[in-house]
Parts: sequence; structure tokens; C-alpha cells
Amino acid sequence: MGPSGSGKTTLLNVLAGQVAASPRLSLSGFLEVNGQRKSKKSYRYAYIRQEDLFFSQMTVRETLSLAAELQLPQMSEQAKDDYINDLLCKLGLVSCADSIVGDAKVRGISGGEKKRLSLACELIASPSVIFADEPTTGLDAFQAEKVMETLSQLAQDGHTVICSIHQPRGSIYYKFDDIILLTDGSLIYAGLARDEPLSYFAKLGYLCPDHVNPAEFLADLISIDYSSSESINSSQKRIDGLAEALSQQISSVIYATPLIIEDKFIKGMRFGGKAYAKQGCWWREFWLLLRRAWMQASRDGPTNKVRARMSIASAIIFGSVFWRMGRSQTSIQDRMGLLQVAAINTAMAALTKTVGVFPKERAIVDRERAKGSYSLGPYLLSKLLAEIPVGAAFPLLFGSVLYPMARLHPTLSRFGKFCGIMTVESFAASAMGLTVGALVPTTEAAMAVGPSLMTVFIVFGGYYANADNTPVIFRWIPRVSLIRWAFQGLCINEFRGLQFEHQHPLDLQTGEQALERLSFAGSEIKETVVAQSRILLFWYCTTYLLLEKNKPKYQPLEAPSQGQVHDQVLPTENAEDKEEQPISEQVEGKEQSFSEQVEQPFSEQVEGKEQLEPQADQIQPFFLEGSK
Repeated sequence: MGPSGSGKTTLLNVLAGQVAASPRLSLSGFLEVNGQRKSKKSYRYAYIRQEDLFFSQMTVRETLSLAAELQLPQMSEQAKDDYINDLLCKLGLVSCADSIVGDAKVRGISGGEKKRLSLACELIASPSVIFADEPTTGLDAFQAEKVMETLSQLAQDGHTVICSIHQPRGSIYYKFDDIILLTDGSLIYAGLARDEPLSYFAKLGYLCPDHVNPAEFLADLISIDYSSSESINSSQKRIDGLAEALSQQISSVIYATPLIIEDKFIKGMRFGGKAYAKQGCWWREFWLLLRRAWMQASRDGPTNKVRARMSIASAIIFGSVFWRMGRSQTSIQDRMGLLQVAAINTAMAALTKTVGVFPKERAIVDRERAKGSYSLGPYLLSKLLAEIPVGAAFPLLFGSVLYPMARLHPTLSRFGKFCGIMTVESFAASAMGLTVGALVPTTEAAMAVGPSLMTVFIVFGGYYANADNTPVIFRWIPRVSLIRWAFQGLCINEFRGLQFEHQHPLDLQTGEQALERLSFAGSEIKETVVAQSRILLFWYCTTYLLLEKNKPKYQPLEAPSQGQVHDQVLPTENAEDKEEQPISEQVEGKEQSFSEQVEQPFSEQVEGKEQLEPQADQIQPFFLEGSK
């Protein structure tokens, strides 16, 4: 617990091995579990972040069922159903089990229920340790109480729960067994919670008034008051004094409640007996992800309604402007302009939809892949196939309104080819949107990069700049422009076989002559569809490579060199000469007196402060040191 910026999340990330890798970061020290140095892979753990990210169109039960299918592939269907029902019951999600999760566009379950759903998804693999980063953030007092009750019950069932929290209400504070107080990266207190911190600070002259929430008293005590320079100096002096008082009373090692619970406790745990799930086969992952992708795409009513209305509105506007074109010489230019704006409109609609959604979805996929739930190939293939029926509906709707209004080539086969070309272009633009979403970190950046890149393809789309007149260094751009290939296919489909009215010898008499003006003579529709398919495949492969390259990487905890350790040693004889009042300790469920404690949860160098070295004759449940 501590004020904002005190280092709570950083410490939690270090313990959970979730510190984002960076060449500018150096992280060194020891992480010991029950007296032995171990990595985070040596025990099962779960990490619950502040942000609750889910696929919005799936229900609570479906979300848990899919997570169980992916993480527990060897469990029978009946056992999975029973397991999911137990989770729903234990975490208080039975009443909303069949409600969709929802998001900003669609109302779904409440914030507290989302937090408990996050917890349920992590509990499927039955972790020994649960890390929770400020689980009450954004929740009202009642929902925060319910979430913390759930975590407290999990701790009683045998899980080890380590969470960061800002300033809890009194009833939440008294649920804690142990507490660490941090401020500005400095350790202020570590030991038993509830009344022990109040007793400790009372001995230092800081009394908690009656009828005051202990958490509020502690938060005020370790926070810096920035209202004036005098208050800043006085509060900083108080905090420095508290940190110094603790450093004089403790060694560099703190106790830790064992993460390995005795057998008699494990037998009674509801979730304790299951092993880490192994990743299932490729095709099984594909079918599960295909089902989820189809649910998400088909149930997204608000988005699909907006896209349908925009397709109809665009078709009506374009059809009104190019109303019932004839066969005059001026209609040649009209036809070219209509086909160009149709290609641009279809591509931009698909692109903006994808870049607006995929960066958020990528965050969910990165978390699931980090847990080993599935690989990247099944995910991308399932996403492509699931969006074909829904994605094809909008170009078909657009063409059905526009084609008769503009009186384009009036044959059924030409209309089918028109809609087919538009559909393939739409999927190619969506694939391009996936690449942009995988390339940039945020939705805002994707919305800036995607249309800018599409503008380049529009310029080289075959209408504004003839491919034969393009400078040599830019001639590769029309070959990769999905706008150009769509426009070329639409023009071949429309102009081939048309006869135009002519009064002068230089007038264009046939559609083939118009295609020759555009440098499209001799091409076939099949070539344009194959070219667009290649572009689609290229963007999907690029997306795959980018997602593999940009998958989350975490900073390893390296052992410090001997020189670093010796440089940070404090003389032990000084501590022995002083009267000590260590903080009480709980080891293996037995509480020690306030004067028998040997503790220090971690030792860290912050702003040039010295670190402490563990004594050789003391057990080291866990010990961290390093600088960031």
C-alpha cells in the first residue's frame, strides 16, 4: 500500500516477472521462494491487471468455457462444466453468467463483475500465487468490498494473494494478513497488518486518532503534502525519518508465508489439485478461436448496423450523383469516376473499422498468448474466416443499391463480378488494417497511419496517375495498391463490350478503347482478383511477423555481481549496538512477537540510497535488489 507513484505496481511487476523489457533498464537481484532461489516458472501464478479486457459480445459463461477449453484440453466436457459452475458460484457470477460482458458501446456486466471475471479466468489454471494490481480501481465502495472478499476467500482456500492497493476502506483493510508500506520507492513498514502497524508507528510518536480508518491514517502518514514548500519539507523529513527508523531495526531479509501449502490444506482446496494445462493441438485451437471470432463478429450489432447504414447511404449518394448514366462520351468519365470512388469507399470503410478495433483486441490476444493458451497461426486464420460472411454483406449491400441506380453494365454476371471484386478488396483492406494495428501501439496511432497509407495507394490507383507515366522509382507502388487492382477489375468488368455514342472520328467508340486509355487493355478480371488475393496474403503474413516480433517481452531478473553486493553492505555491528524493536512475523501460520521479527521484503537502490546485504545465517524467503 502507498500513494500514487510509490512503486507498488513496479514491485508487483518484478515479483510476477512482468516488467517490460527495455535496453535502458537493468534489473538485478534474487527472488527466493521458501528459502530457495526460483524463477516465476517454478510455480503456477496469475497476474490480474488493472484493465479488464474481454471480447465484448461473449457471455460470462462463454468466456470462462472458452478459457477452460484452451487451458484444460484434456479434461472431460462434464468435468469442465462442473468446474465452470464451481467458479461462477465461488466468485458470485451466477446471476450474470448468461449476460454479455459488454464494452463502451454495449451495456454489459458491472465493473465489479468484470473484475471477478478476470479473477475467474486466471483461476482456471489453478495458480498457487495470485498477483492483483489495484483490483479495486474504478469500483465503488460496495463492488470493491465484494472483490476483496473474493480475494480474501481465495487466500483462506490456500492461494497466496499479493495485491497492490491505494487507499482501502476500513473493512477492506482489516481483511489483510500482511502489509508493506511504500512511498517514493522507500520501504516504510513491512509485517503483520491490522493493528500492528498502528502499534509500530505509535512507538515512533505517530498515534492514530480514535474512530479513524487505519488505512487513511497510514496513507496520510506516508504521503507528501505538496500544498506549500514548508509542508513538502516537513512531510519529506517525516518520511525519511520513518524509512531510516525501519532500516535500523531490520535485516535485509523479510519473512514470507510459504507458497507451498501442506498436503492437508491442498486436499481441501477447490482449485488446488489441478496441474498447468498444456497447449492443445493446432486444429482444436483453430476451431475454438473460430467459434469465438464468429460470435464476436456476428453479435456486434451496433457496429454492423452502422456499417450497413453507411453502405446504403454511400450507395444512395453516389447513385444520385451518377444517376442512370447513358452511353454518351461524357459518361465515360462519369463511369471511371464512379468506379474509383466506389473502390475508395469500400477500402476505407473496411480499413477504418479494422484499425479502430484490432489494437484493443491485440491486447487481449497478447495476454492469452503469454499464458500459452494458443498460438498465433490459428488465431489469424480463424479471424479471417469468421469475418468473411459478415464482411461480404456490406459490399454486396453497397453494390445492390448503387448498381441499378447508376445503370452500370446491366447483366447479372457483371453485377456478380462487381460485388465479388468489391468484396475481395474489402478483405484486402481489412488485412492491411491488421498490419497497421500490429505495427503501432494505440488505436489513435493506427487511425492516423492507416488512412495516410491508403492515400498513397489512392494516388497510384490508376485513375489520377496512369501506370505508364509513373516515375520508375514509384512503379512498384501501383503493383501493391489494392485500390489500383480493384479499380482495374471494375473498369474491365464495366467497359468491356460497351458501345458509346460518337460524333467525331476521335471519339471513343468502344469500352476497349477506354481501357486502353487507362493502360488496362489486355488484362483480365481474374488477374486483378489474383493480385488482390496476393496483397491480402502479404498483409496477413506481415501481420503475423509483426505480432511475433512485438509480442510482450519481460525483463529478466539477473543475479547481481559480487562487487554490487559488497558495495551495498552496511556494518552489522552498528545495528547490534542499537536497541531494536523489529516488526512481528508470521511464518507457516505462527505469529512471532514484535521483537522477534527478521524482515525486509526487498532491498532496492533508489536515488542513491544504500541497500542492505542479507546475513549468511538467515533464511532468505525472498530478496530483491537492483536499480531501475
